[in-house]
Amino acid sequence: MINELDSVVLTTDVPELGLASGDIGTVVMVHDRGAAFEVEFVALDGETIGVATLTSSQVRSVREGEIAHARQGAA
Repeated sequence: MINELDSVVLTTDVPELGLASGDIGTVVMVHDRGAAFEVEFVALDGETIGVATLTSSQVRSVREGEIAHARQGAA
């Protein structure tokens, strides 16, 4: 179960925000018992990239043993 303030991983691209599958965000609100989520995405320098409303099929929980990977965001 995904809860508020959990880190989640995108499973699809969100091109309108320059996000790619595998990017990590933080859940800031859970809708309809987990049917959808408001997820904030932040660059490593602390700048907010955006907040997206995503369905449960567009995100997943972080798995044990995963590590983050840095990439250049959209300008």
